[in-house]
Amino acid sequence: MKIIDLTHTIQPDMPVYPGTEQPTFADANSLDGHGFIEKKITLYSHTGTHMDGPAHILESGKTLDSFPVDHFMGRAYMISLESYQKTHEQREIDKTYILDYEDQLKDVDYVIFNTGWGKHWGSEEFYSAYPILSEESAIWLTEKYNLKGIGTDSISIDHEDSTYFPIHKIFFRKGLVVIENLANLDMLKKQPKFQLFCLPLKTKDADGAPIRAIAVAE
Repeated sequence: MKIIDLTHTIQPDMPVYPGTEQPTFADANSLDGHGFIEKKITLYSHTGTHMDGPAHILESGKTLDSFPVDHFMGRAYMISLESYQKTHEQREIDKTYILDYEDQLKDVDYVIFNTGWGKHWGSEEFYSAYPILSEESAIWLTEKYNLKGIGTDSISIDHEDSTYFPIHKIFFRKGLVVIENLANLDMLKKQPKFQLFCLPLKTKDADGAPIRAIAVAE
């Protein structure tokens, strides 16, 4: 059994979605003054490796705290997109590429996309030009399979300049969750099928939340 941490560490100088603020850590209590250490942490709900719930974008969308806890675990399959980038000029992943994985996806709960953009974590390149699914590909996945969610190592599943977020909406309207900013996906290249555990921080009316994502591969 191989256990892989798919989570970026939350820290003050970490990459965040443009327009939001980096997390802050303040010393609230100390060993000298109080006999124990405690920190006050301030952060946005979509910081680091995190999960989006339908309420993130849909007005009547479901919040993460209203999902049963078993929604946040299940069988996963990782599709690597690096070869696609080398052989196709367009940024969007078309349905014909996803069709090559039709048999591998038939019994999974989560489809994870290794875009290769994780290697840009911490640089300006991370925020733009990352591969995304075409709308046709996203619709096909929701109609073909009974999925719990989608995940990626990039900062979003929509274009960085999008204000409508069509790919998010396709998945959210079908009750899926979306995981962004996954780490260490290259470690699963030889074992693309694995058990995924991705429990979000449980907060009330959660539009999104940081998660601790791990893969358990045989």
